[in-house]
Formats: sequence, structure tokens, C-alpha cells
Amino acid sequence: MEAGRPFGYLFTLDLYGCREGVCDDLAVCYQFLEDVVDELQMCKQAPPFIFRSDGKKHPDKAGLSGWVPLIESGIQIHTLSPKNFISIDIYSCGPFRTDHLRRFVERYF
Repeated sequence: MEAGRPFGYLFTLDLYGCREGVCDDLAVCYQFLEDVVDELQMCKQAPPFIFRSDGKKHPDKAGLSGWVPLIESGIQIHTLSPKNFISIDIYSCGPFRTDHLRRFVERYF
């Protein structure tokens, strides 16, 4: 590895005040994981995995968590339905533009 050159790039985005219901919408969040890979022009290793937390057992943690593995690394999404909050992490071994990515994500949710 070249000295001074980063190996990986991490972009974290916290979204407050998301549209009502989107944080609990399995289909929308799954489709986001599909679409963001295309937006970044990266390559999936497998389809997205997405899970719903037990809102009855943990009402303050109700929401979804998902991940799509990439050849370049991976993308995660975590939602918190009671707060209309979404957190997204994108890690890649290659650089990517975050300005247009931020706008893409904010329009999505």
C-alpha cells in the first residue's frame, strides 16, 4: 500500500425527520439497498439482507437493519421507526462522490 493513501472510505449519514412510515417499510428500504449500489456504480456480492427488529419486545428500537455486501465493501442501513430516523453507512475500498450521494439518499427518505 502506498504511504499516505487511504485504503478505505467511510461515509455515514444520519437522517432525522424521515417521511412517516418509511422507516418501517421493508420494501422501500430493501429497494434503497438495491438502488444505492447502482447509484454508486458498484458491484453486489449478494442480494441485500434486511431484518425487522422486534418492536413488541423492544418498542424503542423498532425498525429495520439491512446490509448489502459489495465487491468494494458494503452498505448498511438502520432505521428507528419511533423517531423517523435512518442511519446509513457506506464503506468502500475505492473513493466515491458524497455530494450527489447525500442528495440521492435525502430524496429517497
